[in-house]
Amino acid sequence: MIYSVVPEELGPELYEQLVAYYADDPDVTVIVDRRRAGRPPGGPPTADENPFRGRRRRRIPGDLPPFHGDGPAAA
Repeated sequence: MIYSVVPEELGPELYEQLVAYYADDPDVTVIVDRRRAGRPPGGPPTADENPFRGRRRRRIPGDLPPFHGDGPAAA
C-alpha cells in the first residue's frame, strides 16, 4: 500500500486531482493529513518531551586491543 499524503492546506486544491490520477492504481491511497501540533493527552511523548532524547550511551569499560597493522587489510 502506498499513501499519497496531501497537506491539509492543499487538500481543497489537490485531493480530487490526485484521486483521479491514481484511480487506476489499486496500491495507492490518497489521504489528507489532518494532524495538529502537539499530541492528545495520554499519547506518546513528542521528540521534545522524550526524556532519552540527546543522551549518549555509556562507553563500554576497558581498552581496545592494540592494532598492529599486520592483518590482510593492512596491505
